[in-house]
This record gives sequence, C-alpha cells and structure tokens, in this order.
Amino acid sequence: MNHKALLVIDMQKGSFTPETPRYDTHGVINKINLLADRFRTSGNHVFYIQHDGTKHNDFIPNTEAWEILSDLQVSKEDILISKYANDVFYNSNLKSKLETYNINELYITGCATDFCVEATIQSALAKDYNVTVVKDAHTTGNRPHLKAEEVIEHYNWVWQNMIPTKGRIKVDSFKAILSTL
Repeated sequence: MNHKALLVIDMQKGSFTPETPRYDTHGVINKINLLADRFRTSGNHVFYIQHDGTKHNDFIPNTEAWEILSDLQVSKEDILISKYANDVFYNSNLKSKLETYNINELYITGCATDFCVEATIQSALAKDYNVTVVKDAHTTGNRPHLKAEEVIEHYNWVWQNMIPTKGRIKVDSFKAILSTL
C-alpha cells in the first residue's frame, strides 16, 4: 500500500524576517495548514523540516530563528526532521522515517523554492519517490535578477518538464490536490 507524506520545508522564523520578505507568506501558510489537516485526517503523515545551521552559526536548534512559524498548526503527531544542507535527505533521518511508514509519495511545500525545495525535489526523484509539488504552496524571496513570483513560476515550469526516474513528478495546485485527498 502506498502512503503519502506532506513535507513542509524550512518554514522557520529566521527565514521570514523584515529583511527577508517572502512571496505570499500568508497564502502559503494557510495552504500548508489546510493540506496538513487533510493529510492527518486521511491517515497520512506530515513532516516539518527544520534547517539546523549550527555549522554556520545560524538557525541553531532551540533559538527563535530555528522555530517553525507560529501561524503553522503543528500537531503532536507530526514528525520533525532536522536538515543540514539544502537537500533534506543529506545526513538526515528523513529516508529512514519514510521507510518506517512505507511512504513513497511526497507532496512538497515550503521555503525556499530555488534552494531547499529544489534540492529536495531533485534528491527525492533520484531516490525514486513519486513527487507532487504544490505549485502555490512554496515560496522564496526576490533575487538579484528575478522577482520571487518569477522564480516560483520558473521552477514550477522546470519541475513540470523534468524526466523522472522510476518515480513520477507532477506539479499541481493546492485546490486540485486538496480535492484528491
């Protein structure tokens, strides 16, 4: 039997400051909360990924920057995973947790589209997971040559046109995904 998991990547206080504004923060948070609730009630799992930047002296566990955004509704049954690089699979226990729960289908949301979300999607595909990107539930900030909205649009296009390995990748809207869960 295939089990699904919602991955919520790096939705931490240190990534959402006045100095680092993100595109559609409140919209993304609301969509993640609704998806997480639906995943839980359908018997699937929700994973909150938190960057541990101790090596670089930022996002240190148990500091305010490391904390998950207060507006996200984290449940005691949700699984917290620490990550140490852009790719959440790198040196973390995510893969073993996914295997424990027989999960092979990942729904991906979070921050930042062009760094941690992208790296995790690429890694998940290389590990033969089925991946669904929630195209309107990931965010990033403006970059030197592109506005955040353009970065998001670009990566949604890239992911829609990727050639997957054994798994599959699709990019779908929050509403379409919510209607299938």
